[in-house]
Amino acid sequence: MQDIELMKSLTQAGNTKAILLVLDGLGGLPREIGGPTELEAAFTPNMDKLARESSVGLINTVDIGITPGSGPGHFGLFGYDPLKHLIGRGVLEAVGIGMTLTEQDVAARGNFCTVDENGLITDRRAGRISTEECARMVSLIDDIKLPGIEVIVKTVQDYRFVLILRGPRLSSALNETDPQKVGIKPLKLRPLDGSLEARNTADLVNQWVAEASERIRDQKPANMVTLRGWSSEPGLPKFEDVFKMKAVALAVYPMYKGLASLVGMTCVNGLRNLDDQLAVLEQKWTEFDFFFFHHKYTDSRGEDGDFDAKVKEIEKVDAIIPRILQLCPDVLVITGDHSTPAVLKSHSWHPVPIILWAPGMTRSNPDVTGFGESQCLKGALGQFNASNLMKLITAHALRQVKYGA
Repeated sequence: MQDIELMKSLTQAGNTKAILLVLDGLGGLPREIGGPTELEAAFTPNMDKLARESSVGLINTVDIGITPGSGPGHFGLFGYDPLKHLIGRGVLEAVGIGMTLTEQDVAARGNFCTVDENGLITDRRAGRISTEECARMVSLIDDIKLPGIEVIVKTVQDYRFVLILRGPRLSSALNETDPQKVGIKPLKLRPLDGSLEARNTADLVNQWVAEASERIRDQKPANMVTLRGWSSEPGLPKFEDVFKMKAVALAVYPMYKGLASLVGMTCVNGLRNLDDQLAVLEQKWTEFDFFFFHHKYTDSRGEDGDFDAKVKEIEKVDAIIPRILQLCPDVLVITGDHSTPAVLKSHSWHPVPIILWAPGMTRSNPDVTGFGESQCLKGALGQFNASNLMKLITAHALRQVKYGA
């Protein structure tokens, strides 16, 4: 909390505006030694121009050598030390679809998955079923009862749902049942500590999973569930109180709206694509000071192992940069919440490229000619932890007072 209290004391209200443009899973690796990463292979004339005019570098969104989940990665970008503020995906999914959690709630993010006749996972995401199909599947399991507690199951998006248990003496100290690989069975719920609450909660959830799996075992392709990210509402300091910037989140996926909601950002619902996000950015430009603009599909294509498709997603975002710049932001940051190299098909520990563009306020390196991992190694920002990013944003936006006499 030391940095949070410091920023509360240093930041001040103002008229400047900042945009944090997050390409989820932006960082990558070459698919052959000596080749380009996905970002380096992409045709990005607009980002390249910004890189030449900006300070660039690399960020560790949690810490050096740590592979971030999406939650910790984004909290680092928002200025909260993710090593001190760890929040599970269950809470993020719940608040992302507009649910209000109580002190008696524990929540998990659920995935529908596909298992074979031996119960072995063949597809962790059930072929990425549609949100409509997910809602139909949820309707088959949303009335399962457990003794002494309320059970809430809600559709999130695509193959994702949220499971909430509400009642006394529940614990979120539970393992995840998704083994993160195919060819093995979902894991059994077990307590992560020796408390009676955790043991009882694990028993209840195992009952729920057994009933859910029985109800959907004949469905295709979604015939089993896995659960991840057990958590409770964390009570974080609010973004506007800390950084004195009124913030809005422009995100398509519920989880990222949930992340923003937990720190007090206003969330816009009903966004479907980049065009929708751009339209709302323009509509709300005079209403807010800070704009969190999120693009998911760079990460999705990386997790699919599709190098070329990830390149195309990066190029889609590059194409909207001129329209963003027409708004004349005082600060524009372009980065990711973690790396998702297509060659790994997963998140990784590799630091993420970053552009910090603030006309008249940044120091650039003439050796930097474009935006990519290799170029960012030469940048003025060097390599740093993302929990320091909001300090740089508020400083470049002239929203800090001097520290000390």
